[in-house]
Amino acid sequence: MSESRITVRYAETDQMGIAHHSVYPVWYEVARTDFIRRLGMTYSEMERRGVMLPLSALSCRYRGVAKYEDELCVQVKISLFSVSRIEFSYAIYRAGEQSPINTGTTLHGWVDRETFRPLNLKKKHPEIYDLVQSSLGDEAL
Repeated sequence: MSESRITVRYAETDQMGIAHHSVYPVWYEVARTDFIRRLGMTYSEMERRGVMLPLSALSCRYRGVAKYEDELCVQVKISLFSVSRIEFSYAIYRAGEQSPINTGTTLHGWVDRETFRPLNLKKKHPEIYDLVQSSLGDEAL
């Protein structure tokens, strides 16, 4: 699991000072990018090696609200990992609280950068597959 810290910015809120529903997937992306970096590779490095991760599904459940200047913790972990797909699960907490204000998932396919066709990550890029696999332990298998 990885955690990223976010402070709700004014531009992310509506007239009531509440974070707009559309920014939660953006916060997921921040956490996912941090997670990949903590594995030892940046997203851009992965793309230079010929691997892309397009989004194929998104779920987002709102359980509470975030307001302007709230300090948030976005937790992300891999919930599914295979040679062709990866799913990330997210939980967003207001600092100091135990219950998430938001939960969600994003599902991505491993595709070739040039052709945009699905690829077998273990076969085509075993070094990336092994890097992700090593982060799992017994999770998400």
